[in-house]
Amino acid sequence: MTVSADHGRTGGQITGPVLVTGAAGFIGSHVAEHLLNAGVDVVGIDNFDPMYDVGLKRANIRDVQRTAPAGGARFHFHECDLNDTARLSGVVDATRPRGVIHLAAKAGVRPSILDPVGYCKANVTATAALLGHAQRLGCDRFVMASSSSVYGNSPSVPFSESHDVSMPISPYAATKKACELIGHTHWHLTRMPVACLRFFTVYGPRQRPDLAIQMFMMRIARGEQIPVFGEGTSRDYTYIDDIVHGVIAAYRRIPELGFRVWNLGSDHPVGLDEMIDTIARTVGRPADIVRKPMQPGDVMRTWADLSLVRADLGYRPSTDFAAGVARQWEWNVGRQATA
Repeated sequence: MTVSADHGRTGGQITGPVLVTGAAGFIGSHVAEHLLNAGVDVVGIDNFDPMYDVGLKRANIRDVQRTAPAGGARFHFHECDLNDTARLSGVVDATRPRGVIHLAAKAGVRPSILDPVGYCKANVTATAALLGHAQRLGCDRFVMASSSSVYGNSPSVPFSESHDVSMPISPYAATKKACELIGHTHWHLTRMPVACLRFFTVYGPRQRPDLAIQMFMMRIARGEQIPVFGEGTSRDYTYIDDIVHGVIAAYRRIPELGFRVWNLGSDHPVGLDEMIDTIARTVGRPADIVRKPMQPGDVMRTWADLSLVRADLGYRPSTDFAAGVARQWEWNVGRQATA
């Protein structure tokens, strides 16, 4: 979905502070580090949701804090739930961010089926509240994370931003589509530039432990069985560095464009069996697979059409899947060595 004219792909310099929500998470911590290394002040927010080990999130924040002095920028972190109106108001009023990169969310397709109300509150209500604060403070742009899950089991591949995504098949996907709609409405009413980024299965160092690549990697390394749900599925796996470059490019460019929905993927789907074989070769142990039925809410395939984001941002992912898996495994080995 596009609105307003295209004025080229240059994009301006980033002026901080930038508010990064979900800063203790997988993607958020990498985005915060990138900005800090570029000399941009960052205000980080996270509520340390216990969906997975909070200790991992606190370790991510320590990594980000170590990055700040090297880049010469300042990192201010605040533990805060975006639905805590008084707390959030205090944080943003004190730090006065110039723009927002909103990556905080309650993630996961399967858990959302068990808690649709919680997902609506954490994803939709919180996003609406944050957009309101951004407008009140005069922020000049707002970039938010959406998801490839909005495409559901679309019969057409690759998935294009122009496809009809009005029939999501999980509460999580529905909340992400709702956030896109709220973002467009906010842009229409306020003219604050808004970008919605549909992430396609992100992997790499710090990946959440419940996601397939990280979970399979560690279980194969320990000689444990790995549960595999369904057969014949494929995913457009996207390495974290490519995602970060896309996020930063979107943040730079969106003021010229007004409103955009962009895919951020790799455009190279990998089958389930190929994914497992690649991990097993990287770890150096065979995979002990237990086949299980397809789970409700899961999709058969994802595949990003990058035509629009390539034209608007010059986005070209460069990380080969096997190379990305190797980097993730190296990070795991290094973390274990220093634990």
